[in-house]
Amino acid sequence: MKAFKYLLFLLLIFVIGLSVYIAVQPNTFEVSRTRTIKAPASVIYNNVIDLKNWEAWSSWVESDPDIRITYPEQTLGVNGSYTWEDKDGIGTMKTLETVANKSIKQTMQFADFPASDINWKFEANANGSTDVTWSISGNNLPFGFKAFTVFAGGMEKQIGPHYERSLEKLDSIVIANMKAYTITVNGITQHSGGYYLYNTTSCKIDDLKDTMSTMLAKVINYASKNKLTPSGPPFVLYHKWDETNNATIFSCCIPTTEKVITTNDAILTGQLQDFKAVKTTLKGHYDNLKEAWGTTMTYIKEQELEFSENGAMLESYITDPTQTPNPANWETQIYIAVK
Repeated sequence: MKAFKYLLFLLLIFVIGLSVYIAVQPNTFEVSRTRTIKAPASVIYNNVIDLKNWEAWSSWVESDPDIRITYPEQTLGVNGSYTWEDKDGIGTMKTLETVANKSIKQTMQFADFPASDINWKFEANANGSTDVTWSISGNNLPFGFKAFTVFAGGMEKQIGPHYERSLEKLDSIVIANMKAYTITVNGITQHSGGYYLYNTTSCKIDDLKDTMSTMLAKVINYASKNKLTPSGPPFVLYHKWDETNNATIFSCCIPTTEKVITTNDAILTGQLQDFKAVKTTLKGHYDNLKEAWGTTMTYIKEQELEFSENGAMLESYITDPTQTPNPANWETQIYIAVK
């Protein structure tokens, strides 16, 4: 009997000691993780700001596929939310404030625990990557919450690995989405032609990207300096393409509403007569243009079409990459003149 009382006394001391230990734990917590993702801040922000996307990269969903997620009518932007339920209870996430491409502030409520603050920061780097910081914090924590965190090993242990894995998955999904592309052969069409400003050069095919960027910028700057409003998107007109000798000759062009008399010997005025062409649309990064041209050539061969003698072969850049950071949304149209 004495031994039993002694054990009860030891148990009481343990409970009191544990209670004191829990009580003196901090009344606040914060867990934060940062990952550098090789993507523009706006592209990552656009994924995170719509809570319907979270399921795809959530580490909690990955580790527990039985989680039931419910989406309300609004999941995007301020007041967007979603609810989930797992074996431990029901939770909700709601977006409170946003600064486009910069930050997101949210609140999370899980079971009977106090609400936590969720914050996202997107810091663009000079090399085009973005530092993404995801943090969670809480204040005025009640005894029950502190007891839970003690037995769970602390919030860092509970949340930190999930944040790391989720950011890793977010990284992979964003990069994969940026690489998405489609090639559509639209078929026979009539290109309207028209006047255009241009400059012409030759270079190795391997140097085409950098050379084209430089040459096109000169034409665009000339038009801007002389207050000439383009009548359409810029395009490149190919005059020669010789893969055997790794050589190409091309013109970088800006369409105009009328013939322009230029004052720069390097910038000239040309005119395209309207012509029958096979049109192909690439939706995606310019890296896929080679495949798009190949697809178009195959279509022409399969349809037994004939190339127009000295006919135009051009790429028209419908989308301005400076205004559309996600390459998956870039649109380029290819026109190859046929008889």
